[in-house]
Amino acid sequence: MFKALDPLLVSELRLAVMSLLMAVEEADFVYLKDRTGATAGNLSVQVQKLKKAGYISVKKSFKGNYPQTTCKILPKGIDAFEQHAEALHSYLQQASKKNAS
Repeated sequence: MFKALDPLLVSELRLAVMSLLMAVEEADFVYLKDRTGATAGNLSVQVQKLKKAGYISVKKSFKGNYPQTTCKILPKGIDAFEQHAEALHSYLQQASKKNAS
């Protein structure tokens, strides 16, 4: 039986953002943009979707005279990411079983 994938994390960019945030305490927007290769506009839209779902927090501040946006994964996001990874693993296990036959 296949486990359900999280529709929010099926998006490659949202999954990439969540993966990066799982590895660090928090990350600024520029770091996420550089690591994902996304445009600022697209990344901004996807970050807002993750925030609206309660998966991440977004803090806006200033560093010197420049605006800075910092993202941090929340417990709900950690749970969602882990469940999504587990579901993906179940799909991969099915493929391995077929190839072993």
